[in-house]
Amino acid sequence: MSDHATDDYNERTQCCNAAQGSECCLEATNAAIAERLRKAGLRPTRQRMALGTLLFAGGDRHVSAEILHAEAMSAGEQVSLATVYNTLHQFTDVGLLRELAIDGGKAYFDTNTSNHNHFFIEDKGELMDIPGDTIRVDGLPEPPPGMRVSHIDVVVRLVPKD
Repeated sequence: MSDHATDDYNERTQCCNAAQGSECCLEATNAAIAERLRKAGLRPTRQRMALGTLLFAGGDRHVSAEILHAEAMSAGEQVSLATVYNTLHQFTDVGLLRELAIDGGKAYFDTNTSNHNHFFIEDKGELMDIPGDTIRVDGLPEPPPGMRVSHIDVVVRLVPKD
């Protein structure tokens, strides 16, 4: 997303946060989500708008398809789990989300697409961003010819202290 689009989106979201619950807030959020989808090359369908609002209207978050599906159903949106998966992958393909694979088959989707790392709280199945650039990775092997490292995902797994 361009800096201008990011500023516009942030401005509308701040307006929404200041006027939470109002009709103006909903219109500003819907306009920002629709603009974000269009700029990413996606048509703002009803289902994409509904899921996009749940994902992007409240700041950075980490969700699984099952969590987002439950939120959509609670909000009165009639979407299938398959539609949620498809939409999450469409958003990921155009750069609106970042997919993180945890424990092999479990996928989480992060609205913060910057290169950053995570804590994973194992007993709760929750992801948290690790603040700042606190992780350093040394001793990476040279990539094969014609390849470059795009980013490194570090997931630090946490369990309760005894």
